[in-house]
Amino acid sequence: MAQVEQQRRHQESIEQHLQEVQALLRKHHLLEEFAHKQAMPRRDLVEPLVHKQNVAVLQRKLDALHPADVAHILEALPQAERLTVWELVKAERDGDILLEVSDAVRETLLADMDAEEILAATEHLDTDEIADLAPDLPKDVVQDILESLDAQNRARLQSVLSYPEESVGALMDFDLVSIREDITLEVALRYLRRFNELPSHTDAIYVVDRNDCLCGVLPLQRLIVNNPEVEVSEIMERDVASFEPNSDAAEAAAAFERYDLISAPVVTSNGKLLGRLTIDQVVDFIREQADEGVLKYAGLREEEDLFASVWKSAKNRAPWLAINLVTAFAASRVIEVFQGSIKELVVLATLQAIVAGIGGNSGNQTLTLIVRGMALGHIQPTNARLLILKELSVSLLNGMLWGAVLGVLVAFWYSGGTGHVNSVALGAVVMGAITLNLLVGAIVGILVPLTMHKLGRDPAVGSSVVLTFATDSMGFFLLLGLATLFLL
Repeated sequence: MAQVEQQRRHQESIEQHLQEVQALLRKHHLLEEFAHKQAMPRRDLVEPLVHKQNVAVLQRKLDALHPADVAHILEALPQAERLTVWELVKAERDGDILLEVSDAVRETLLADMDAEEILAATEHLDTDEIADLAPDLPKDVVQDILESLDAQNRARLQSVLSYPEESVGALMDFDLVSIREDITLEVALRYLRRFNELPSHTDAIYVVDRNDCLCGVLPLQRLIVNNPEVEVSEIMERDVASFEPNSDAAEAAAAFERYDLISAPVVTSNGKLLGRLTIDQVVDFIREQADEGVLKYAGLREEEDLFASVWKSAKNRAPWLAINLVTAFAASRVIEVFQGSIKELVVLATLQAIVAGIGGNSGNQTLTLIVRGMALGHIQPTNARLLILKELSVSLLNGMLWGAVLGVLVAFWYSGGTGHVNSVALGAVVMGAITLNLLVGAIVGILVPLTMHKLGRDPAVGSSVVLTFATDSMGFFLLLGLATLFLL
């Protein structure tokens, strides 16, 4: 509860900062406009003074905020105000803030910077942080950055950039501390005191041999509590969770969650220590993957800036809307086939939307569980059949239960208004249509993501569109078809 309360207060603090910056921006614009309209002596001197005073207040506010909070504010501002605030950020903070903002907002900020400003923004960043920005930077700027680095950092940056985007190598950090196993803890402590500060998220010291091959890790807790005369080799951990640079970052993230890791070494195939993976990088990766999954599930091709231009936003959303239009048109053809049945029993026009809607909702539940299970690695060929049977059973049970509830309501509600059609028979048809459509939703919710995964595609991409088409068209077909067959 204390953690939840702390998070709530932090969120309220961020929102308060945003409101204060927005108020300062409004005041800034109003005062500038007022000073400009006034016909006063020496207006040319007054306007710059007013501008300078308001800028100073806003700049002090931004200087007091954490880079992540400034990033949040930039993401919440329209582009004109965003660029106004961005110009007031101190140059030495540009790099840290660029790392915190979303990809879409980062694009707008970089577009407002020239090559020299971008190069200056990276001067205070570590190699792994530059690597995070590099994909969004112009190629000539990346080349200038490489030339500005020393030989060691240049080789490290080139190494990180050579790995696939969603690999461990693309996320690894080179800032670590290593020691030999044949020294005492006292020597190790003296060595650590030479550092101004330890790298962030350091929970262990890496133990290597003369060839820089990983032998194990020495947890800081053991280093502190054990006798200083003890050798590192006596108390270090030799069984260490480590990753290779080409390993899948999603699998590494799952390992961090499973084993509650704070950091882990990254080694080559022959065991040479290259760098480390830390919990902050893993959390960022998980968040980005989650955001990307939500966007793909909704049919968006890429992350979208809330205040992007109308044309850019429309272009981003258009492809799957076009596909949805085609599928909706195809579903409407099903209704056209049964126009005669609808004319004879008008109540079917109302009930078909209910059957299609509940089938879509149930299918979405199954689809979400399957996509999540695949992302976590829980679904394997050995348990897929059991999972399919389980989801079909759940849908069958829910279909019979809620189909019966709706069937009884329909039988009661239309007991005197369905003409020559028996209202109880109509209720039974509705129950059957709902039950069958929930089974359709379960089948599609399982097979579509599994098929996408087998084809090497992201299971979330477009699955909801296919599911909606299937449950809509089959919902219409089942209700109207059963009504035509048994009632008319």
